[in-house]
Amino acid sequence: METQSGLEQRVSAPRYCLLRELGRGTYGVVYEAKSRKSGANVAVKKLRCDAPENVELALQEFWALSSLEKRHENVVHLEECVLQRNGLAQKISHGNKRSKQYLRLVETSLKGERVLSSPDEPCYLWFVMEFCEGGDLNHFILSRSPDPQTNKSFMLQLTNAVAFLHQNNIVHRDLKPDNILISHASGSPVLKVADFGLSKVCAGSRNDAEGKEREDNHKNVNLNKCWLSSACGSDFYMAPEVWEGHYTAKADIFAMGIIIWAMLERITFIDAETKRELLGTYVRQAGGIVPVGEALLENPKMVLTTEQDGPSRLRLKIVTPPLPCPGG
Repeated sequence: METQSGLEQRVSAPRYCLLRELGRGTYGVVYEAKSRKSGANVAVKKLRCDAPENVELALQEFWALSSLEKRHENVVHLEECVLQRNGLAQKISHGNKRSKQYLRLVETSLKGERVLSSPDEPCYLWFVMEFCEGGDLNHFILSRSPDPQTNKSFMLQLTNAVAFLHQNNIVHRDLKPDNILISHASGSPVLKVADFGLSKVCAGSRNDAEGKEREDNHKNVNLNKCWLSSACGSDFYMAPEVWEGHYTAKADIFAMGIIIWAMLERITFIDAETKRELLGTYVRQAGGIVPVGEALLENPKMVLTTEQDGPSRLRLKIVTPPLPCPGG
C-alpha cells in the first residue's frame, strides 16, 4: 500500500509491511503492520468496498474518526485512510470534493448501489491506526486474576472516552469488550475505544458567509435530542430503546454500564457463533439466556441481582417486583 504526491498514483514500494493477521470479520481483515519509514508498529484494517453496505460502514468509521479535531488517549487514533483501486492508491480526507473516487464512495453509500467499480475491479479502503498490543478487553480481563485497581482505572478511562465522543457529537452504537482495545505503550494498560463502523456523527448546522445553512460537526449538539432509529449493535450490550428502534446517545451509557458491571463481577457468557467466553450480563429465562436490554424491554420493572453460578462465574437473576396493594 503506497500513497505518493498527487491525488492518485500507482502503487510501488509499499509504505507498510504486513506482519500478521489480527482478526477477520464480515467486512474486512485487520493486520499488524510496520511502517517502513518510522519502524513503528501500526494496525491496518482492510475493507473491501464491493457492496454498498460495506462502503457505508467504512465511511461511517472514517467520518467519525476524521471528525475529531483532537486526539484522546482513550480513543483509537486514525493515522490515515487510503483508497486502493486497480493498482492505484489515494489518500483520502473527509469532504475532499476534488477526489472523484471519494465522491463515488459517498454516492455508493447514499444510493445503495455500486458506482465505484465493477465486480472485476476490486476496491479497498485501508485504515492505518495505532497498534494496541494488549488485545481486546475480553482477553485482557479474563486472562488475568481480578485486580480492583485495574478495574477502577478502566472504569474511569471508559467513561472518559464515551464523554469525549459525545462531546464531539459521536454516538458509537456498538460499545462492547471486543471493540475496546488495550495498549501498553505508556507502560501501564491504557484502554482505547475502537471500531466505529456503526457510529453516527450527529451534526448541527450553521450559516456560512452567504447565509446558507450547512452542516457543522463541531457545533454543540444536544445528543439527547438526536433521535436514532437503526436497531444496530451487539445484542448483549443493546439498550431496551435500541431494540425498540427509537433511542439517543444514552444507549452508549447503557452499553458502558453493561461492560463495567460484567468487568467488575466477571460475568461472562459463551458466544454461540465463536464459542468464545465474553464479558457481558444477561438474564436466564426458560433455560436460556436473554440480553438485559431485551428482557427490560419486555418487563421495564424487572429487578436484577447477581448470584453465584459455579466457582468463579456470576449470572443475573430476575427478581419480580411485588404487586401493588389494591387501591394504591
